[in-house]
Amino acid sequence: MEERAQCQLRGDCNWPLQPVVFSSSNRMEAQQASPDSSSEECTVLEALPGKGTALICSQHKGKVSALYCLACENSVCEDCVNGEHAEHPTDSLENIVDQQLAALQDRVDSAKNRLPQIRAAVQSLREILQQLNSQRSSIEEDIHSSFSELHKTLDTRKSVLLMELEVTYGLKQKVLQAQLDTLLQEEAAINYNCSLTGEALDGENKAVILQTHKDVGERLSDLASQGLPLQPEENDQLDLMMEIEGLRKSIHNLGTIVTTNAVASQTEAQGEGLEQCVVGQPATVIITTRDKSGGLCKTGNAIISAEVCTPDGSVADGEIVDHKNGTYEFQYTVKKEGNFSLALRLYDQHIKGSPFQLKVTSSPDDSPTTTTAANAASTGSSEGGARKRSAKSPGSRSRQKGVRRGGSLFSTPKKRVNPIEDDLIFRIGTKGRNKGEFTNLQGVAACSEGKILIADSNNQCVQIFSNTGEFQSRFGVRGRSPGQLQRPTGVAVHPNGDIIIADYDNKWVSIFSSEGKYKAKLGSGRLMGPKGVSVDQNGHVIVVDNKACTVFIFQPSGKLVTKFGSRGNGDRQFAGPHFAAVNNNNEIIITDFHNHSVKVFNADGEFLLKFGSNGEGNGQFNAPTGVAVDVNGNIIVADWGNSRIQVFDGSGSFLSYINTAADPLYGPQGLALTSDGHVVVADSGNHCFKVYRYLQ
Repeated sequence: MEERAQCQLRGDCNWPLQPVVFSSSNRMEAQQASPDSSSEECTVLEALPGKGTALICSQHKGKVSALYCLACENSVCEDCVNGEHAEHPTDSLENIVDQQLAALQDRVDSAKNRLPQIRAAVQSLREILQQLNSQRSSIEEDIHSSFSELHKTLDTRKSVLLMELEVTYGLKQKVLQAQLDTLLQEEAAINYNCSLTGEALDGENKAVILQTHKDVGERLSDLASQGLPLQPEENDQLDLMMEIEGLRKSIHNLGTIVTTNAVASQTEAQGEGLEQCVVGQPATVIITTRDKSGGLCKTGNAIISAEVCTPDGSVADGEIVDHKNGTYEFQYTVKKEGNFSLALRLYDQHIKGSPFQLKVTSSPDDSPTTTTAANAASTGSSEGGARKRSAKSPGSRSRQKGVRRGGSLFSTPKKRVNPIEDDLIFRIGTKGRNKGEFTNLQGVAACSEGKILIADSNNQCVQIFSNTGEFQSRFGVRGRSPGQLQRPTGVAVHPNGDIIIADYDNKWVSIFSSEGKYKAKLGSGRLMGPKGVSVDQNGHVIVVDNKACTVFIFQPSGKLVTKFGSRGNGDRQFAGPHFAAVNNNNEIIITDFHNHSVKVFNADGEFLLKFGSNGEGNGQFNAPTGVAVDVNGNIIVADWGNSRIQVFDGSGSFLSYINTAADPLYGPQGLALTSDGHVVVADSGNHCFKVYRYLQ
């Protein structure tokens, strides 16, 4: 009995709860175990023989402890109450035990209620750690790969310089050596003939002199009068110019590990755009990132997402501007009155106060002074976008309400006379989230099985139609996990039937079966903002990274074959490239959005040619997007800013327009050639795709 009492006191036994019995031998142990224990002898209890679980007072033998001293927090008998505890308040021991049992149960329940939160936090941390480890491994691989490429480039340059040295030296040496040989030959001839003549002169033999004059005299005259290359015909200059210091500084600053300590739980947002805005007028929210201690993060590059949602689930995106000082600006415009939800996330987690309740009114006078309820009645879908400061990527732009014009997005529209009469065959789609409806459709692909595939960006899915426009299927679940889509922008079909999707926000390319079943992803950790995808003659996946201004070529297994391009306006550089196409020669054609041109490379990434300049004339572009190639090698280009489609031959010479006057385009993006020889284009501004008759 004493052993059981000690186990219960320490809490290291799982026996059922029983009355605790102390003897005089372990009384001190009990007092040491609980600092609040009373030191009075009457606190020691014993079980009453034959009385079941009743407690007796060891101070008053035979007395049952049926009361509880509230002051001393111990059970007592009636004699104790009449004696030492006469002035102390008491209660029924049974009531006190019931109360303490209930209190203990409440505390157990409260503690258990924390377990789901702890388990969720543990799972979240494990996922973050796994992603962190994956990012580290990917970056480590990139560092090794990049420096390996640099070593190869340096070795190649070294070989080229040595070869140039040998060629230049050889040319100079050949000229000088030839001149030297000529002079030496002339010197030897003069010496030889002079020697012969000298012997004749010294001998004073008249016959010899006559013969020598006849044989050598004319030759000596020729040698004396012959023009010789006496002045050097080359120089000895061979210099090496190596801008090592600048290169050393560049290498010293080569590469940066980008990160931030920002956490969602401390990050805040402010601005009128959190609670209210006016239809059609830009609204702004300022997001301030903070670390776990609440300190301001003073660097940018945090991954922030923002969504304006209506109760029916439709989404309107805006533009987030990174001020590079720890603050970010979210700009958006809503085109419909109603109650909306504004969700601001940092690394996929809601920041403080998110989601916010947003009231959109028709005029400033109608704006509320307090936030309205999130579930107020609202119909239709919302549309938002970024306030356009300059020609941004069409995936994030917005336009004024009711504007629709067939010409340039940035200048007065004007009619154009098209050299050929290609006509609109049909158009499919309106704005919405249902089958056959779109919200900011972007990439387009077509396959030999007579299917048209559309990357429905803001609806996070791919929709599939027949060549005649009948809806067949769609797939895609919104999210940031493998197999989910966050912002699909490009789509292509592999010869094996797999569907390849560029996911701009998830920063990877997903591969699905022809039935829409997820199979794999590639480019995770390498890509910054994949926009367009295509497949070359070798089955390699070509990915146009809009943010990195780089073209990546992968095997379907995910292994990187090669990459080329960087930010700039050179021949091998890009400024926001969008889509890619491949011709029968396995040459890669890229639309360079902000450089207003189209560039062609071979399969190894070597530059071949470019065409186009900024403007509205024949062969000029205002931010080209979609591109396709027909069987004759002609290149078809979607001219986004000019809202038109142009056709060029394989060398980049302008051929014609596709006539779109009957139903003008607004911001065309991806385009492709269908298996029956027509052109299909994503008319993103009008939330539909159109199919045109194409004359080859």
